[in-house]
Amino acid sequence: MLLLQAVLVLPLLAFAQNTGESQKPPQMSLTQQEQQMVECSNDFAFRLFSEARGEKSSVLSPLSVTFALGLLNNGAAGLTQQEIVNVLGFGLLSSSDSNTEATDGINMFCRKMLTEAPALDKETSVLLSNAIFLNIDEPRCLLPEFVDIATKYYDATTQMSNFNDGKTMDAINQWASDHTNGMIPQIFNEETFKTDVASYLLNAVYFKGCWTKEFNPDETREEPFGELKEMLPMMHQNGTFGYAEDGICQMLRMYYGNGAYCMTVMLPNKDKTVDDVVKTLSTKRWDNLRRMSAKEVDVKMPRFDTDTHVNLVDVMKTLGMKRAFDKDLAEIPYYCNIPQYITNMFQSARLKLDEKGTEAAAVTVIETSDKAVMPDKVREFHADRPFVYIISEQSSGTIFFIGQYTGEVGVLSRPQGIEDATRQSASVTGSPQAVDLQGRRVKSGQARKGVYIVEGRKVVVK
Repeated sequence: MLLLQAVLVLPLLAFAQNTGESQKPPQMSLTQQEQQMVECSNDFAFRLFSEARGEKSSVLSPLSVTFALGLLNNGAAGLTQQEIVNVLGFGLLSSSDSNTEATDGINMFCRKMLTEAPALDKETSVLLSNAIFLNIDEPRCLLPEFVDIATKYYDATTQMSNFNDGKTMDAINQWASDHTNGMIPQIFNEETFKTDVASYLLNAVYFKGCWTKEFNPDETREEPFGELKEMLPMMHQNGTFGYAEDGICQMLRMYYGNGAYCMTVMLPNKDKTVDDVVKTLSTKRWDNLRRMSAKEVDVKMPRFDTDTHVNLVDVMKTLGMKRAFDKDLAEIPYYCNIPQYITNMFQSARLKLDEKGTEAAAVTVIETSDKAVMPDKVREFHADRPFVYIISEQSSGTIFFIGQYTGEVGVLSRPQGIEDATRQSASVTGSPQAVDLQGRRVKSGQARKGVYIVEGRKVVVK
């Protein structure tokens, strides 16, 4: 199992000792506090990988998750923010009960990586990108203070659109493809894209590096791999590499480009498993792994292409971040004008390794929805113009009556109800306002059995 930490850490030993080159690779200048931030991030990386890796081949970018959650964290508050800070491993940076210090630490760490990591090696591509797509089908907007932080520390772009426009899903997929050099061309389809959520917050990490010592393709052979002896293309070379071993595994370090980035491979001893290796991963052990010495090593590595899609909701809850996913408990009031909670979180990642080097990409997506249902718009139904009406039986829809009203004014339009009492013909004809249902006055002696309108009331004469 490969664990890629190329962006997060730099080897302590000189590049020259491991490669025979005379020039040391460029290194990040880290203050003591920034070094603590790296350790916090690495601690999260090991915990996340241990929880999310599964049983099959997989690749994951902990840094991408840190960026996505770090960005959203600026809109959180209270215990929700505290859980995010703690899960990311930055809780130890705060000297008080306030989350401000830790939140600032996450922002500064992400800014450091975003601005300095891509400049370490001109031959190695490292891209870190952030974006927010906000659904404006309701009167919804990002808060100005959040946008300022997102721009200042994360270079995040924002796009406002109606998710029902039929274009937003394609725009998000295009963003993912553009910022991973086409490695992840699609993160949504018609079934997974939701038009009724509030926002999609995204981070993309892209890495492409050529081996400092490339493998010769002519040396690649089909050889058995694993217990099942499946035939895989095994690359081969002999040279000087960083190497160490202990009772758990053998460790190999291979460099990219000018040595600013590297891959560390941990191969379990024959009586151990990948699970045994993962159980030992910690920041302390990682510091020890970085102290490899240069050795002559005969290296065989499979050429492979791995892609992974992992839902992170249960993973993050297990790691201790629960409130952000709870509609009732989530405290994310400073992100949008409508308080939010996380309804989904996932990552798509891919890694290709061959004789020339490694290309890897990941996109982390955080989906948010409104905590409170937006007040329904007050709609007007003023029947001040002609209308049609229907009386029907509701379960079957059978229409009993259908009609229209166009506004005629007359006696027949102003009845006050049907009078149950039976009136004599004389009482009907004695009224100057007695009319039949056709509006004709009833003269003396003309009233017969039927229904008449008398002084605005319907009267039945029997």
